[in-house]
Amino acid sequence: MKDFEYRTHAANQLQDIYKQLGNGEESNSKSGHVSIAGRIVARGAFGKLAFFTLRDDSGTIQLYCEKERLVNDQFDQLKTLVDIGDILGASCSVKRTEKGELSVYVNSFAILTKSLLPLPDKYHGLTDVDKHYRQRYVDMIANPEVADVFRNRAKIVSEIRKTVESLGFVEVETLVLQGAAGGAEARPFVTHHNSLGRDLYLRIATELHLKRMLVGGFEKVYEIGRIFRNEGISTRHNPEFTTIAMYEAYSDYQSMINMAEEIVTLCAVAVNGKLKIDYQGVEICLERPWRRESMHNLVKEATGIDFSELGNDLTAAKEVTLRALGIDLDNKDKSSIEACPSVGHLLNEIPLLCSPSKYLVLHPSFVQVFEIVVEPKLLQPMHTGFTERFELFICGRELANAFSELTDPMDQRGRLEEQVRQHNEKRAAAAMETNCAEGKINKDEDGSPLLASSWVMTGSYEVTLDDDFLTALEYGMPPASGMGLGIDRLVMLLTNSASIQDVIAFPVLKIQQ
Repeated sequence: MKDFEYRTHAANQLQDIYKQLGNGEESNSKSGHVSIAGRIVARGAFGKLAFFTLRDDSGTIQLYCEKERLVNDQFDQLKTLVDIGDILGASCSVKRTEKGELSVYVNSFAILTKSLLPLPDKYHGLTDVDKHYRQRYVDMIANPEVADVFRNRAKIVSEIRKTVESLGFVEVETLVLQGAAGGAEARPFVTHHNSLGRDLYLRIATELHLKRMLVGGFEKVYEIGRIFRNEGISTRHNPEFTTIAMYEAYSDYQSMINMAEEIVTLCAVAVNGKLKIDYQGVEICLERPWRRESMHNLVKEATGIDFSELGNDLTAAKEVTLRALGIDLDNKDKSSIEACPSVGHLLNEIPLLCSPSKYLVLHPSFVQVFEIVVEPKLLQPMHTGFTERFELFICGRELANAFSELTDPMDQRGRLEEQVRQHNEKRAAAAMETNCAEGKINKDEDGSPLLASSWVMTGSYEVTLDDDFLTALEYGMPPASGMGLGIDRLVMLLTNSASIQDVIAFPVLKIQQ
């Protein structure tokens, strides 16, 4: 099909090399003959001239085709056979037209790949929202800025790796298929291993195996990987998502505050070149240091509710919350409030109930001090009733959370056994109330529908104790801090993307009817 190299230069290389070429001038030296390849995204023919816009990974350039320049009937073939969407290779010199546009002056060409399906209209692009996600490859052809999101995602992941490794962290890879779905409270995906004759779970967290690495002698470890949770789908939730989890021995959660600031600010500069960014029409300032505040104070500022005065009176706390937020709440939100089993859970539910216009936290803030009842498993207590933990919120969304880790194996066993017991109680209750739960439509914090409700499904799957993790703790794990940061949500923030589906190349979707 070809008597030339596929490509000697990319489009942007030619734009740079020949930027001094004058209007009407053509490169004549031997080095001026180049080969270029890419997809045709526009075309036009005017008598004995034809113009095509060729796009490759670096940008676009015009193909200038003249009938006298092409041998035999190649010019007629070019006009007849080459369509928008075809991938073309061309051997050419470089010329700047009289109007000043740098072009490649085609000597010969070959259709490298024929596009059998038409591309979306160039003026309207791909407007079908479902196709944006279902046929991402077409979306990227029709809307080049979509591909830029994924280039920036790669930059962010690369910057995260550089940042943590410069501080001495070692990247490790842990199991995706696990015998016990531990490290978080979430509904797992279940599969069956035929050779082993046992059910396995896709991991819902990476933390328990990373902690085993601390037991084994590593002092700074991290893992960037996919997490799988068989729960809701919304603009902020996807069944599989990417996190970085990291653990540092001989440190507490305060060290992770510095780590979180370092990662986010360096990624922001790598992608945007600055620390003031726009997110969905709101200017966010990422300049350090970031605010440190308790959830109690943030809730009081935004709603007027002072939880420190309510003590452990759950009934009174629910009544006050419903009065303060009632105007903005739908039935699902009210049900979420009623379902909270403790004042601590209720306090932590309030940020999820605030509308985007009333975000508790707009600029980066470390929200600290959470009751132990909210996190029953893995936290070192600061003082009675509270834990050493922070959550990083930006623009009303949780981006990261960090802990001072619990290392006492007896205490840990007791908490995990209690968690299993509570789960089994919920599971039994859910089995009795299945009919009541049917038909409910639930919404995410921003009002978008969740295709499944985690609170309805909480009791419908089995939770098992990870005895091997507890055995590892009995060998001794050093005092440590840990942090998990959601890479998808960070990419959303830094690329101004409204939905998590916009930053995942091929998100999970309902079956197309």
